[in-house]
Amino acid sequence: MILKVINTILILFAVFMGFKQGFSMFSGKPEMAEMFGRWGFSKTALMINGAVTTLASILILFPRTFMWGNFLMAAGILLIICFQLLDRDLKGAAIEFPFLFINLLIIYLQHPLKS
Repeated sequence: MILKVINTILILFAVFMGFKQGFSMFSGKPEMAEMFGRWGFSKTALMINGAVTTLASILILFPRTFMWGNFLMAAGILLIICFQLLDRDLKGAAIEFPFLFINLLIIYLQHPLKS
């Protein structure tokens, strides 16, 4: 029971953060445009990445699409980590690792409403 409560809190946190970051990318916030612009992302590519991130965060909420949402979210985080490491920005990559681990932990714990 306690694990389900903890997992629910982690899921809500991941969904909130994913939705927040996805909306920032989709709306083209200057800090997002600057960060992804260093890696050659156009404004359209940034909007697509933001839409996928937002969709992934919504998919996590439902038991049937839980795995797909977590997979997309983890893939997006891993993409950012790889680009950070290519730039030799260890601090930026280290900031993203806890979010990746949260998604992996959520996958391990499964959806709390799964029968």
